[in-house]
Amino acid sequence: MEKIVILTGAGISAESGLGTFRDSGGLWERHRIEDVASPQGFARDPGLVQRFYNARRAASAEAVPNPAHLALARLQRDFPGEVVLVTQNVDALHEAGGATGVLHMHGELASALCAACGHRWTAPAEMRVAEPCPACSAPAGRPDIVWFGEMPYHMDEILAHLETCTCFAAIGTSGNVYPAAGFVQIADAAGAHCVELNLEASSVRSDFAEAREGRASEIVPLWVDEMLAEG
Repeated sequence: MEKIVILTGAGISAESGLGTFRDSGGLWERHRIEDVASPQGFARDPGLVQRFYNARRAASAEAVPNPAHLALARLQRDFPGEVVLVTQNVDALHEAGGATGVLHMHGELASALCAACGHRWTAPAEMRVAEPCPACSAPAGRPDIVWFGEMPYHMDEILAHLETCTCFAAIGTSGNVYPAAGFVQIADAAGAHCVELNLEASSVRSDFAEAREGRASEIVPLWVDEMLAEG
């Protein structure tokens, strides 16, 4: 059976008004990413980190899926084989567009995590310092986001899909962040056809057999139409 594995990055959500990590708001431009996206930064200033993610959560809640999100959901629904969606994004735009079973390798803004017991729950609109865990009551609630130095989620499942896929597509990714930047090499070694759909060439463009450049909202629906016609 044909299996398509799709990796999406910030570029697919940019057209829905969600910027890249540094673009979450002018207020944050003076902060290093490490200050708001690392366990060390959270330990130093949990209030800053919670405010940063509260702002991102609010922006994400206002965003709506664009034609690229909708097209991938259509591919997942209508393709005769299997379509696996893996995203580096922490928003819920794929799900809002109709996709199911999305593997959020970097976590989700809508989720909270207890640093003490590992319990997860739906994050409130505004998390606060010493957010209590509903399971163990520890004042250890944090955004359920994979920070620098932490292991991405679902890696065993993602690698198993990459090793058995017939097509791998990377959409809106920079190719600068590992392990995601190395997915194309794994898929290529498994014999998959690898295609990059991006606004501009990523850092790993040379590893792809095919590349298309343009706005995700324009080139992704066209690619999906082709995949469904072939399928």
